[in-house]
Amino acid sequence: MAKPLVPDELWERIEPLIPKQPSKPKGGRPPIEDRKALTGILFILKTGIAWEDLPQEMQCGSGMTCWRRLRDWQEAGVWEALVQLLLDELREANQIDWSRAAVDSAKARAMGGGEKTGPDPTNRTKPGSKHHVVTDANGIPLNVTLTGANRHDVTQLLPVIDGIPPVTGKPGHPRQRPDQVYADRAYDSQPHRKQLRERGIEPHLAKRNTDHGSGLGIYRWVSERTLSWLHQFRRLKTRYDRREDIHEAFIKIAQALICFRSLNW
Repeated sequence: MAKPLVPDELWERIEPLIPKQPSKPKGGRPPIEDRKALTGILFILKTGIAWEDLPQEMQCGSGMTCWRRLRDWQEAGVWEALVQLLLDELREANQIDWSRAAVDSAKARAMGGGEKTGPDPTNRTKPGSKHHVVTDANGIPLNVTLTGANRHDVTQLLPVIDGIPPVTGKPGHPRQRPDQVYADRAYDSQPHRKQLRERGIEPHLAKRNTDHGSGLGIYRWVSERTLSWLHQFRRLKTRYDRREDIHEAFIKIAQALICFRSLNW
């Protein structure tokens, strides 16, 4: 049998983060339950279908109802809080390896353009976006960001690393910085190496115009695998949402689901 989109273990973590809906006057149709709306949102994320095609037999409400909940919960910081919660749990369980991190990016076709899109130089300048990810040594996504497809990878090296949230879960100060960072030739930059060292991070950035076989790939591959996991969510592999906040909400949910799955490995 297919697994539920919102298992009890996941809902127990999300429910306390969702703002309570204000009470409405008696009469009229009652609002869709939050868990059912979340089921619809995850169905859209995983299948990539249009909002208006959400099957009514799922009893998740209309696509527009689910869209509004996704928007409102994004504004309330629910998805950021969920990622933070899961990262804290992973650190508490000794499942985050801070000894090294890997950075990479992947492109997504943006149907119809929108915010944080740009001409993709490798796809006849059609509009696209990039997903930038930094993972720990095991491939757990510590941060994922969104830019236009025309943004060069190296420009996002420091922002994606600086965007790692302070992760608690253990006594003492939160952890936010890996010991080392690995990245491919697209991130080759002496100024960035210097700035990483100033942050206490040892850079391992492959150099351009050198023979292949640097050996760094044995550490970098985890970020490529994580990007592959992200793009298994079809709503991320092809971007249909013109609004950046909606697409970024989907990104955070996918990041949270990967972290949740990692807790049960």
